[in-house]
Amino acid sequence: MRVASRRSAVWVALVCAVVPMLATGCGDTGFRPLYASSALVGSDVNEKLARLEVAPIPGRVGQRLRNELIYQASGGGNMAIDPAYRLEIVMTESITATLVQIDGNSSGSVYNLNATFRLVRIADRSVALNGASYGRATFQRFDSVFSNVRARREAEDRAAKTVAEDLKSRLAAFLSGAA
Repeated sequence: MRVASRRSAVWVALVCAVVPMLATGCGDTGFRPLYASSALVGSDVNEKLARLEVAPIPGRVGQRLRNELIYQASGGGNMAIDPAYRLEIVMTESITATLVQIDGNSSGSVYNLNATFRLVRIADRSVALNGASYGRATFQRFDSVFSNVRARREAEDRAAKTVAEDLKSRLAAFLSGAA
């Protein structure tokens, strides 16, 4: 009987602690929904992401990454005319051979995309956030040259999308707390 009463007491204490936080939007604990409306947390994260300028990135994969970031930041809509931040990205690409056969030929590869970024506040040109993101995508090698080119291109696109999703999440988390 004592075990049951202890469990009941723990449940009552837990409910008494959690219910008031849920009723007040988690109170002063610092927890809040990332994409909440502006009525709950001040300025909306989606509005802040739309005020982001993404600097041009050289190369086909760079353009793909930039387009994906713009799409994810604006939701397919128009970006703001007066950006508050500028995102600058430098990326490096490499291929790693996998599944090496006895004769030395590789039947598979991994496309590696490494992106270092910095978020610059346009008002005072200070760096607000910097870091790195990585994308990896595998692709199969074939006898056909066209198949190899197409497989690599699809791997590049998948890696660029992975990096863009990671960067969007990191930027949203940062901008949700920034003024």
